[in-house]
Amino acid sequence: MLAFFIGGIVVFLTTRSVGDTIETYRAIVRGSGLSWFFEVGSYDVGIPFTDTHVWFPWNTDDIQSIAASNLQQTMILWVALVLTGLAVAFAFRCGLFNIGGQGQYLAGSIAAVLVATQLPASMPGWLLILIAILAGMLAGAAIAGIAGILKGTVGAHEVITTIMLNWIVIWVGTYFFGIDGPFQTSVSNALPSSPDIPEKTHLPLFWGDPLLQGLHIGFFVAISALVVYSLTLNRTTLGYEVRAVGHNPEAARYGGISVARNYFLAMAIAGLFAGLAGALDIVGWEFRLDITGIQASQIGFIGIAVALLGRNTAVGVGLSALLFAALQTGTASRNLDPAFFPPDLASSLAIIIQGLIVLFVGADLIVLLLLRRVRRRKPRSAVA
Repeated sequence: MLAFFIGGIVVFLTTRSVGDTIETYRAIVRGSGLSWFFEVGSYDVGIPFTDTHVWFPWNTDDIQSIAASNLQQTMILWVALVLTGLAVAFAFRCGLFNIGGQGQYLAGSIAAVLVATQLPASMPGWLLILIAILAGMLAGAAIAGIAGILKGTVGAHEVITTIMLNWIVIWVGTYFFGIDGPFQTSVSNALPSSPDIPEKTHLPLFWGDPLLQGLHIGFFVAISALVVYSLTLNRTTLGYEVRAVGHNPEAARYGGISVARNYFLAMAIAGLFAGLAGALDIVGWEFRLDITGIQASQIGFIGIAVALLGRNTAVGVGLSALLFAALQTGTASRNLDPAFFPPDLASSLAIIIQGLIVLFVGADLIVLLLLRRVRRRKPRSAVA
């Protein structure tokens, strides 16, 4: 709430109008598609694998409803943010700060592209999809696992190693798909990129029109990942050991838990989540990897904010990912009317609000301290 309030002050200073400030926030909500839930009416929706239609309170036709189309874009981004958020959250529960979600995400994307474009095209589509996703997960786990091994064996700090690994992955990907790279497409493109993956390796859509980039079934994979994350941490021996090491490594070691092993496993599992995000984006909606996507993507870094706001819990990560996805989509230049707010400043507004959210979440101890002082003063004033 504080972040949005201060963001509103920034908008007011930019627009010099209270009305334009309110309208800007309304445009963000509409652009994110969250207004879809308030557009209740009388519609019908088809039951999968049948010709039957049943009554539904919302319009799911993304051609007729702009809100439905915008919400699909928000949920596509939500899938990636949930998984990169879990990549940070899982490592954090083991006392590790995984800054390498971006590199692990890109490693998953690169692996998925290479598998989908280099394996024989005669293979069944479902098998190519499965192998591409598994390759992405393993690539992310391998990159993160290196940081875990270094932490557990020689004590190298994971923040330093994961940042270094980010740049290694970025420049390896740039070499692979850059100008004259070994895997650059032979088709003439203005932007150096990989070849398009075969159409049969595209994930089936859950909602929407393929021409309008509908929501793919990776949505259910993200929900499943949240469940797996929660069950692993709270209902398994591995989860207990990870949390024990996160609370107190020395006490865990004294209790017979291998700290080095859990550092490696925690980072590898974290990288697995981020690699899965990269692979799903490739087979779900991107279908190729270009230089801009490799060098300018920020999905993994936003995942850090998602985990912090979500308090490293499954429900929290899911909800905070929705907030950040809505901010990203809602502040896109196409969603803000120039009459109210300059579209060229839209991305800056999203970054300001996201940064403020992280700042206030990180400053929770300061807020609690101030509240305690206020509570202590109240009885004194009452006695006086």
